[in-house]
Amino acid sequence: MAFSEAEHLGEGGECELCASGVTQFAAAYSYGFYEDELRGLILLLKYGGIRTLAPRMGAWLADALPRDRRFDAIVPVPLHWWRQLRRGFNQSELLAAELGRRTGLPVRAGAMKRERATPKQSLLDNAGRQANVAGAFRVERPAEVAGRRILLLDDVLTTGATLNACAAALKKAGASHVSALTLARVDHRVPATFESAVPAPSGSPNAGATA
Repeated sequence: MAFSEAEHLGEGGECELCASGVTQFAAAYSYGFYEDELRGLILLLKYGGIRTLAPRMGAWLADALPRDRRFDAIVPVPLHWWRQLRRGFNQSELLAAELGRRTGLPVRAGAMKRERATPKQSLLDNAGRQANVAGAFRVERPAEVAGRRILLLDDVLTTGATLNACAAALKKAGASHVSALTLARVDHRVPATFESAVPAPSGSPNAGATA
């Protein structure tokens, strides 16, 4: 049964991610919900190019990571080369580098490749998101992940489709365990809107673990 501290379980005893077919990673941890100030800061990093936000966000990610979990390496979700060229950077790689500095975990930024460009996930519904990224990722350097406990890192978890596809590729390459860590995740308990009136958690808002 899936475990969640932040999302309610459905009638079948599953969290919303598992119920929607997102089952390739063992757990997912987030610093907070994708709303209010946190959402604004992520957009400033991602589309405003304010890279000086990355160190602060790296500290938040370190706060969200449970101290009793062991990982061997961090793998950031890759962008397609064309999208990264246009943006100038991969925000997940920046965040992974900052987290690596704080935890001492090696960052395997080149371990996985996005083989094909895909339409933006934000334009699609849940089923469309899963179909959009199915088979889109391949592990380029299997020796860096085989037999290892991998922490998969991205900026935002919405439906989990991208992380699910990445985790599937990592497990196919021999990773012994894959968990996901994101700076924020969409709160599915709130009716579909990113402009939620529900306040973000105070303090160090670890949004919990969801399989």
